[in-house]
Amino acid sequence: MTQPPPPPSQPPNQPPQQGGFGPPQNQPPTAPPVPPTPPGFQQGPQPGGGHPQQPPAPQPPQPGYGYPQQPQAPQPGYGYPQAPQPPQPPQPGYGYPGTQQNPYGQPAPPTGPYAQQPGYGYPGGPAAPMPPQPAQSGGGKNNNALVIIVAALVVIALIVGGGIWYAKSAKDDGKKDETASSSGGSGGKDGSGGTTSGGKEKAPANPAADILFKVPLPQTKDTVVTAGSWLTDKVYAKSGVAEIVGYDPAKGTELWTLKLPGPVCTASDHVTEDNKTAIVFQPEMPAKNSTAGCTQLAAVDLDKGTRLWTKTVKTGDVSVNLQNVTVSQHTVAVGSTDGGAAFDIDSAKVLWQPKPEDSCFDAGYGGGAKLVAVRKCGTYDNRQLHIQTIDPKSGKVISDYQMAEGIEYASVVSTDPLVVAADVGDSAGDGSGVSDYFSIDNKTGKLLTRISAPSDTYAGRCDGISRVEDCKEIVAGNGRLYVPTEEHDDGGKYSKTNEIVAFDLATGKQTGQRATAGSDYTISPLRMDGGNLIAYKRPPYDKGGQIVSIDGGSFKATTLLENPATQDVRQEETGMLPEYSEILFGQGRLYMSAVYAHKTSYDKEYLLLAFGAGG
Repeated sequence: MTQPPPPPSQPPNQPPQQGGFGPPQNQPPTAPPVPPTPPGFQQGPQPGGGHPQQPPAPQPPQPGYGYPQQPQAPQPGYGYPQAPQPPQPPQPGYGYPGTQQNPYGQPAPPTGPYAQQPGYGYPGGPAAPMPPQPAQSGGGKNNNALVIIVAALVVIALIVGGGIWYAKSAKDDGKKDETASSSGGSGGKDGSGGTTSGGKEKAPANPAADILFKVPLPQTKDTVVTAGSWLTDKVYAKSGVAEIVGYDPAKGTELWTLKLPGPVCTASDHVTEDNKTAIVFQPEMPAKNSTAGCTQLAAVDLDKGTRLWTKTVKTGDVSVNLQNVTVSQHTVAVGSTDGGAAFDIDSAKVLWQPKPEDSCFDAGYGGGAKLVAVRKCGTYDNRQLHIQTIDPKSGKVISDYQMAEGIEYASVVSTDPLVVAADVGDSAGDGSGVSDYFSIDNKTGKLLTRISAPSDTYAGRCDGISRVEDCKEIVAGNGRLYVPTEEHDDGGKYSKTNEIVAFDLATGKQTGQRATAGSDYTISPLRMDGGNLIAYKRPPYDKGGQIVSIDGGSFKATTLLENPATQDVRQEETGMLPEYSEILFGQGRLYMSAVYAHKTSYDKEYLLLAFGAGG
């Protein structure tokens, strides 16, 4: 799952483009920044938050520290993994605080990457987005090619439908290969501005877009995280250096500025129905090549631009460095290698925290429609992962799926449907963090199917080490998993392209649906829009990028927006690739933003770009 090279499809005899966002760009684009050292490799084994502090009373030998116990009477406490047993009466919410004042036990020295990670404002928790690497040629082996050539008519049909090169996408499920060519145009639309089937986004009469506004990249001595961007019907909000600014979505006028004492470390992608979200930030501006720790959790009202409340999670008297944060319904949940906690987003009331005697800890959460915990049990060298759907209000465990032994990290792609990604046996081999996807019934905890995604065939990446909800270019919905393929030759001497393919989340088989990027474009899924899939197409050297809506049934693509093809604009756009930038599309407008600020050596680097179609 290698990333495509950032300047895409350079014309012959042209030097590579300069500029770019995300990782520092004052060096050649192919020289990646040193990513943060994964938690758990910076130090020796550490127990999770809530680990018992006193020796337990003598008891019969157990099968390993923290290992799920044999059937027994119901235990209180959210998320404690149980062996299979008869149905039990409802249990109290996990770690419900009650009158408990010190939920984590005795004071412990700070742990995690934050106290050791160099770089001004560099939180350690959010993994550094990997810059694009040279793409592997081809999209994987096609073991079914001999079957395809049995009849000449079949070959011709595949050529017309998008080429026989990737005929593997039809697989052996016997379903029709429904191919969408998204090389431009308005698909099946009549240009009247009606909505595509199952979606809210309208196809304009003229998708040609202009830049609405742009904000220069802040100049800083060291790399500073600027993660976090949100779009509501009233505001587009973006994190800067120790601040969040709300802009008019169409005009770019500053509506409000929320100042913070230190840089944002990480932020939830999710927003409540009344436009509230959550962030983690540092308590002060750190000194050069140091960090003040990502210890502050806050709820933010995006309509008003105000901080509703600020909290810390502690082990004894020491504040925990928080690595990830999410929002589900009206619950804010934070996780780390020291454990996690949850708060009501409106009142800041503590909903749960790990119990001192708990030998497991919540590494992180996935939010949105449902709340899912990635819970780790066992010793440092013998971890056991549990994927638990929990009630956002009470913390009660609704379902529990135990990952196979040996899987140390997992990423939540989606909570509803519940899809988890993992690099099983470190077999991905390319730093993408994904070799397999697991489709899980979030009501029963039963594994529905496991989908293999070889890294030489499929793109997309996840950071399950420090942020369990950080997956790029992977979308789940409609009972499908939408994954892009790696770039491959498109028949021309210099031409490359790729596709989005769909997997059935019940069977794990490909559905036969395939959306082709078109010659010299690279397509990436962004999000669902009702029954449709919204995708971004990275442009070639002489065109602008596109936003397309792919019909969930026919897989026919409709162009919603096409950016200017002028050289300056294209250079600015291609510095914001979906692999390591934040891309939001809504209300006919495209917002692309950087996740790092740094001292630049180029004249044209931006914190954000906003595009909008005029017709």
